[in-house]
Amino acid sequence: MSLRSFFSLAAACWVSTAALAADPPPNVEQQGQALRQASDAVIGLDITVADGARSIETLGRQRSGSGVVIGPDELVLTIGYLILEADDVQIALDSGKRVPARVIAYDLASGFGLVQPLVPLGIEPAPLAAPSSATPEGEPLLIVSGGDEGALSIATLASQRAFSGYWEYHIDGALFTAPARTDHSGAGLFNSQGELLGIGSLLVMDATGDGERAPGNMFVPVALLPPILAELRRDGSSRASHRAWLGLNCVEQRGAVQIVRISRDSPAARADVRAGDVITAIDDRPVADLEGFYKALWSGGAERDVKLALRREGRERQVVVRSVDRMQTLARARGI
Repeated sequence: MSLRSFFSLAAACWVSTAALAADPPPNVEQQGQALRQASDAVIGLDITVADGARSIETLGRQRSGSGVVIGPDELVLTIGYLILEADDVQIALDSGKRVPARVIAYDLASGFGLVQPLVPLGIEPAPLAAPSSATPEGEPLLIVSGGDEGALSIATLASQRAFSGYWEYHIDGALFTAPARTDHSGAGLFNSQGELLGIGSLLVMDATGDGERAPGNMFVPVALLPPILAELRRDGSSRASHRAWLGLNCVEQRGAVQIVRISRDSPAARADVRAGDVITAIDDRPVADLEGFYKALWSGGAERDVKLALRREGRERQVVVRSVDRMQTLARARGI
């Protein structure tokens, strides 16, 4: 199917949905044009990470994904883990051309990354959806990835809810879509007007959030970007990213938080915290889920003594971990 046919079909799909909802039907040609512009704003990214970077252990040294041109200066928004500790960044265009770029920001708190091409791309930016705009569950959405194997598909919003990641990460209002895409890293999620709703982050097995197996993807909502964009351009990260980090990978297990992995040479590793330990309290506050644990951890300073109550092999123990500012442990990307 040609791209023109795809966008015409996508626009017709949205027209049919609007008709069923008794809304005024949109103009198919205008809608198709908006979707084409959205697709054209998505580019590929090829990243090489600096030697010795911590993130190589979990994310690899060579990374590929997507980004979306969002600014008149052709600023590119992507998912942060792609460019984490990057040493070299190349933008891959649909023409096959490669363009060098530099990292502008990596934001631990939101999960976003910003990249600036070093030469003009000639690409119109995608408009951002208004932070107050709502996307009804079940409404057709467009997912676009870039690069040599970039692809387009129609998806639906399965749910929108808070998300807590095992790597000391939490955001509110994450967007979950179905069906699942494997090329989700940095992909753009667009509404029927071609407005950017989210940036692709993860493949998940619980897109609906109702406890049933439902493969899909998690997108970081662009509604998180406007309040911090100026800060990211100026400082390379938001203030919220400078917070306590212990180096734990945790999961929720039967109403408790269980540690499954300890980052090498992290504060937790130095304090003899171990995989398999269950965290029952932090600073004398009981812990029942990841969100509560993270918010308690981040409520104090970035570098401080954190008291953890742990259960190990049926025995209770207390440890004190000296947290660090995660942003200070990262290899510095060029430009930040």
